[in-house]
Amino acid sequence: MDATMMASLAVLALIDSTSFGTLLIPIWLLLHPGPVRSGRILIFLGTVATFYFALGLIVTLGAGALLPQISAVLATRPVQWAQLVLGVALFFWSFVMGRNKKSAGAGRMHRWRQRALDDEGGALPLAGLALTAAAVEVGSMLPYIAAIGLITTAALPLATVTVTLAGYCLLMITPALVLLAARLTAGKRLDPVLTRVGNWMSNSETIAWIVGIVGFLLARDAAAKLMLIGR
Repeated sequence: MDATMMASLAVLALIDSTSFGTLLIPIWLLLHPGPVRSGRILIFLGTVATFYFALGLIVTLGAGALLPQISAVLATRPVQWAQLVLGVALFFWSFVMGRNKKSAGAGRMHRWRQRALDDEGGALPLAGLALTAAAVEVGSMLPYIAAIGLITTAALPLATVTVTLAGYCLLMITPALVLLAARLTAGKRLDPVLTRVGNWMSNSETIAWIVGIVGFLLARDAAAKLMLIGR
């Protein structure tokens, strides 16, 4: 695995770290009245990371059985040109998405927030909430799908794939862990910052810029393979 691929995976993991399940719900849990329930937040983040890891491993191993055929197809110029077109299309589509100020998922976010803040049932309901939040995002986890694609086409050994996916998932939840540590250290003084971040994620064009970055990475990878640019 070269430095370029590692950097791309790191960028994708950090993009994934800003999703609804990996950052927004943890922020809402941190804003819950009363003392910080670090154990509950760790259970939530651990469950989300485990779900992503298991899903990535299953998909990667499933793709690995057909890797020679997949690699041969992906190495063809028509497919590389199609990847380039898709990446460019996603990049420019992100600007169109950014014009829509009202998020279709806003109502769903508020429902998740209510569940996250009101759930007093212990570890199992919280783990269930984490699994449900992660499952809801399966259809929109573009960064993770792109990361799995990069890992699969690199034809890495199983041990390397496992470590890489584990590192990806750990990096994905790191921003939430940093906020948890900061909240435990700073106490309620951090609440205004957390509130602003939560509002920004709920009301801003987060999905648009995620799509734009994924499109850029896909287009850059295809352009390098087509030798339109240097690696």
